[in-house]
Amino acid sequence: MSTEHEVYVLLTDTGTLLTRTIKWFTKDPLNHASIAFDSQLNEVYSFGRKKPNNPFFGGFVKENMRGELFGQAACAVYRCTVSGSALSEIRRQIVHMEQNHHQYKYNLIGMFGLLLNIEIDRQYAYFCSQFVASVFENSGVHLVNKSSLLVKPADLIQNPRLKLVYQGDMLTYMQSVSAECVDSSHQAAIRTA
Repeated sequence: MSTEHEVYVLLTDTGTLLTRTIKWFTKDPLNHASIAFDSQLNEVYSFGRKKPNNPFFGGFVKENMRGELFGQAACAVYRCTVSGSALSEIRRQIVHMEQNHHQYKYNLIGMFGLLLNIEIDRQYAYFCSQFVASVFENSGVHLVNKSSLLVKPADLIQNPRLKLVYQGDMLTYMQSVSAECVDSSHQAAIRTA
């Protein structure tokens, strides 16, 4: 019997110029997609800005949800249940990208292709929703029924496997999961006392 595990898909709107431009084209409220391995959003990965203040230097990133860029963001957190083998493959891909991060670039040209409904595939280059769709697909979990090169963040959440956990502002979410962790630790201490 295989054990099921949880992986999270996070959609955000940071309010940056690039995000506002993408929103103008897509008409979707949340236009950045990430993969998280925990509900506290300690391990979050995507393709985006390598430096929060520089939108032109992008690639594979481990994102800091408590940092300046995401601190005032709107967000939606979705939980996806996957098999142990799918989780292992998702982690393997992300570890590989993290170890070879210098090789990976942000697929800005591909993102513009997406906005024009044209597939533009570039080796070692992804935009955020392409990254999320590709990693899940390569793990045997198909979130969308189209090429990852044409996946917008809003397309990801159409899959019934994704269950909405939270929608609102990031600060409130982070405060609520921090409070849950403190409460869980307190309850565990009481049980062991």
